[in-house]
Amino acid sequence: MQITSADTLEFESLRELIGRYVSSPLGLRQLHMVEPSSDRAALESTLAETAEAVAYARAATQPQTAGRGAVVRVKFTSIPDSAEAVARLRIEGASLDARQIYDLTRLLDQAGEVRNLISAVDHRFPLLAARAAAIADFRDLLRALDGKILPDGSVADNASVALNRLRREIEKQQKSISESLERFLRQHREEGTLQEEFVTIRNERFVVPIVAGQRRRVDGVIHAASASGHTLFVEPLETIDLNNEMVRLKDEEAAEVARILRDLTDRLRQHSDDITLAFDAMGQLEFLFAKANFALDFNCVVPKFSPDLDRRLHLKEARHPLLEDVLRKHRKRVVPISVTLDEKTRTLLISGPNTGGKTVAMKTVGLLALMAHAGFPVPASEAEFPILEQVLADIGDQQSIQESLSSFSAHIHAIRKMLEVVGMDALVLLDELGRATDPEEGGALGVAILDTFRNAGAFTLASTHLTPIKIYGANTPGVLNASMGFDEETLEPTYVLRTGAPGKSAGLDIASRLGIEPQIIERARANMSTSERDIQRFLSELHERLEKASALESELVRERERLRQREESLERDWEKKRAAKIRELEQHSQELASRFEEQARQTIDEITKNVEQRKASEHAMRKVAKTRREFLEQSKTIAEQSAPPGAPAPKRIVIEEGVRVRLKGVRQPARVRRRIGDDLLEVEAGFMKMQVSVDDVEEVLPAETGPSRLPKGVTYEQGPRWDTSYREINIIGKRAEEASEEVDKFLDSAALAEIDRVRIVHGFGMGVLKRAVADLLAHNPHVEKFYPATASEGGAGATIVELKV
Repeated sequence: MQITSADTLEFESLRELIGRYVSSPLGLRQLHMVEPSSDRAALESTLAETAEAVAYARAATQPQTAGRGAVVRVKFTSIPDSAEAVARLRIEGASLDARQIYDLTRLLDQAGEVRNLISAVDHRFPLLAARAAAIADFRDLLRALDGKILPDGSVADNASVALNRLRREIEKQQKSISESLERFLRQHREEGTLQEEFVTIRNERFVVPIVAGQRRRVDGVIHAASASGHTLFVEPLETIDLNNEMVRLKDEEAAEVARILRDLTDRLRQHSDDITLAFDAMGQLEFLFAKANFALDFNCVVPKFSPDLDRRLHLKEARHPLLEDVLRKHRKRVVPISVTLDEKTRTLLISGPNTGGKTVAMKTVGLLALMAHAGFPVPASEAEFPILEQVLADIGDQQSIQESLSSFSAHIHAIRKMLEVVGMDALVLLDELGRATDPEEGGALGVAILDTFRNAGAFTLASTHLTPIKIYGANTPGVLNASMGFDEETLEPTYVLRTGAPGKSAGLDIASRLGIEPQIIERARANMSTSERDIQRFLSELHERLEKASALESELVRERERLRQREESLERDWEKKRAAKIRELEQHSQELASRFEEQARQTIDEITKNVEQRKASEHAMRKVAKTRREFLEQSKTIAEQSAPPGAPAPKRIVIEEGVRVRLKGVRQPARVRRRIGDDLLEVEAGFMKMQVSVDDVEEVLPAETGPSRLPKGVTYEQGPRWDTSYREINIIGKRAEEASEEVDKFLDSAALAEIDRVRIVHGFGMGVLKRAVADLLAHNPHVEKFYPATASEGGAGATIVELKV
């Protein structure tokens, strides 16, 4: 990606800002490798991972239930820089020192923790889990290395048996040497040969300080002298052998330490590839979470990229992150800007007062474009960019005495380079176009330059004070004027970007606010031409009207939202009241129906005491059921009438002869034989034929398909079954309640099979089952009569039942 004036857009300063959220050298290495790119696939993949990291970091700050599935904050603090150690592992024969091994084991241990935390929520964050999956399981390796290296970077005594033995011998040898030297000091304390009474080390050998003039009175080897020459450090003759032994032990210790380090390095080298992957994964994960924490801190959004055939540059409430960081320290807020450009309108001309924020607005767009193309979240509420190949900027005064460039020549030199390379996938930023020369010529040149960039297909943002360029923006298709706000009362800029009209420069007003004497300002106003004053007055009136229109539009939007909320509130209240009324009606209806049915049943029971009036009672029961259905239907109609206007009416089931239906309370599907009037149906369910109300139909079943369907003109009717199971039941040994239930089901099955005579075997016993069966048969609607069986059929141990046919 080609970038000009990267220093002006302050991308490196942004990198430093994001670097505050990186804790270890691993993440910093990833941060410094990032550069803006035009690879759509790579960018969308990076931004998708960044979006997951933002979601993870946000979830980790929310209250949640502990356990698996909980999102725990991932920390990357105190991770050592093990880049050199990882590189040395790939060099066969090279050994790591103790500190490198210790740091590498810490890295692997922390990598395992990070992998476990993220893999626990892999269903919610699959992209992060895929990154963490690159970290292998190093638990066996870490257990093998555990305790071998101490935190201070030394090899532990228990790293090997030989090292432990050598260090114990060294301790004993040191004690022997100390005892020998202490004896020496005691012997020469009164002789005046000792400079001081202490033992020290020179050239890795234990020595004592001797007065230089007393050298001949002490037998030993001189290893060093003090800077003044008054003190000699002498190894007494009697300790030479002891020191020699100490040197030998130290050499053996060093050799054993070297062997241990080689062994530990070889263990790590066996996992070199996995360690390299874990090292890279930790750096990438830390960088992702650094971007996520930056996004949360600066209220950023993950940007999107528009399709190549429908390019769009859209920013809503965008803020310059570096400016926001500075203002935060002073407890001030950035005024956000919103910009929308597309294929039809690719050029935005920003005018308005000096110090009004025009340059900051362009820098904001330019820096946020670079951030998006580097895979960073951007500080805005909405952000969408086209894929850009170039970000070309001419911002600020580039004059140079060394290169003999004036302000104007430096300005033109920069624009010439941009014109040579500009393409349609470019974002062009031009600050104060046509500046530092005659306004008329500068305006004409600026219009020509803008038209060239527009014809090249680039997205262009330019700031200007020149009237010809403002007129160009008003009269040219695809070019949009915008202005920075200015408060006429306080004579201060508001830093609000408004599109649709150019702004006035307000140079005299700004000069007055900055302290120029009033008489000078008045003289300057008098020197302005009539046309210039008219233009300034027209722009002031135009902005005043735009502000009023904008305020009115905002008020209309707020009023529309209030009306919408009120309408929703009224609808919810009405729905609650309607539902409560319907429930009340339904409850009242059910109570009335149940009371009526109970009273009717009591009356009918009195009637049914006379056997001759049984048919009348059955007719009365049907009338009661019909009356109850009609009453409930009327209640339902009343509830439906309370429905809001325009509510859909309930659909009535259309039932034709021959269709299969499902009835309330009947498990087996039934087939409609014929209709009887408007409310009754004659149906056939298995072996039963009955008349039911239309309201008892729950649903119409689809027609039967498949090989079981008979050919046209052929009918099939199953005859009664004469299985033994339908003609006899044995309930001997059962409890009365259980037996009564089985006999009742048995009688139902027998009636469906059109059996006219059955036998119930209950045995003799105490007569409990016989009395229970008799009581059941006396009230069963299928039973015509019943009596004890003959001797050949079981006698008093069985009961014969004749069923109604």
